[in-house]
Amino acid sequence: MIIDTIEHLEQYVKLNPLFPKVVEFLKANDLKAMADGKYEIDGESLFVTIATSKGKTPDEAALETHNKMIDIQIPLTATETYGYTQRSLLPQKEYNAEKDITMYPDLAADSYVTCQQGMMVIFFPQDGHAPCIAGVPEFKKAIFKVKA
Repeated sequence: MIIDTIEHLEQYVKLNPLFPKVVEFLKANDLKAMADGKYEIDGESLFVTIATSKGKTPDEAALETHNKMIDIQIPLTATETYGYTQRSLLPQKEYNAEKDITMYPDLAADSYVTCQQGMMVIFFPQDGHAPCIAGVPEFKKAIFKVKA
């Protein structure tokens, strides 16, 4: 997991060959002005979803992991907190290959990190994360999905 400001994303482009395209997309687009929906950047290897999400409490937020994709999550209209647990500490659960997700709804996260607007968090396949913890009923966010 990486947590940092969006302006520092360029420092991480060597971690994945598709990260430079994320940087280019961010420079060319105003995420806050984009309508909710899925925007393909490089087919199914790289896309962004702009979503209005329901704010959850830590107890309501479910841990999840992905096998094939890296998440770059960016809160756009409110502060967002994420639960975190190393995947190696999570029990075996059923993997949904179509959605590239394993859910752990009955487990609490080991720790929490908070992103202000202007920040981002990057979750790799080894990172269990519980998104959408926010003190507001709804907020807008961007979720880049990058092939790992």
